[in-house]
Amino acid sequence: MRTIGILGGMGPEATVLLMHKVIAAVPATDDADHVPLLVDQNSQVPSRIARLIEGTGADPVPVLVAMARRLEAAGAGALAMPCNTAHHYADEIRAAVTIPFLDMVAASARRARGIAGQGGRVGLLASPAVAQVGLFDRVLADEGLEVLHPQDGAALLSAIRAIKAHGPDAAARATLRRASEALLARGASVQLIACTEFSLIPDAVAPGVMALDTLDVLVEEIVGFAHASA
Repeated sequence: MRTIGILGGMGPEATVLLMHKVIAAVPATDDADHVPLLVDQNSQVPSRIARLIEGTGADPVPVLVAMARRLEAAGAGALAMPCNTAHHYADEIRAAVTIPFLDMVAASARRARGIAGQGGRVGLLASPAVAQVGLFDRVLADEGLEVLHPQDGAALLSAIRAIKAHGPDAAARATLRRASEALLARGASVQLIACTEFSLIPDAVAPGVMALDTLDVLVEEIVGFAHASA
């Protein structure tokens, strides 16, 4: 079985959630049945929000590249990163290593196409940084899908910051529910949970929504790669 290196810490709870989900995804009868993970739980990666939205933060690329190289040197056969916004820097990470990078964004777009169908509308429950850099727009468009972004990005950003600060609470759940309901009203019955802070509260999406959590898609990619023949 191949080892997966995790570029983690963005945020720490989301990384732990990923690990739990990977464990749960394997029908194991013994420890050795589980996917070997090398986890760099680096909470010191410069803020993607500060860099992309506020334009004041340090560049995360040097830190992400260093993490990727450490994980490769430690024996990882592929890399995965449970942070949607940080996938803005995926090309730089790929260029720094010789092992595959399991792209959560591209894999989620492919899965969304299978659910929404050609020409379907897909809503994004994500940081406004994701909309600002068009992270999902091109890959979803390439799958023949129309992308709908939440109109109140500031409220979602506040909820993300609150979850990072003290974990999920009723206010964050209510914010996510309102955003999900608004996207549904605009015709997006298929919605991507595209922020790993929101992966902590997936039950907060609106009733009637077919939600696809990008973190769950990444789990599938990790388990599939780990078990595939080298």
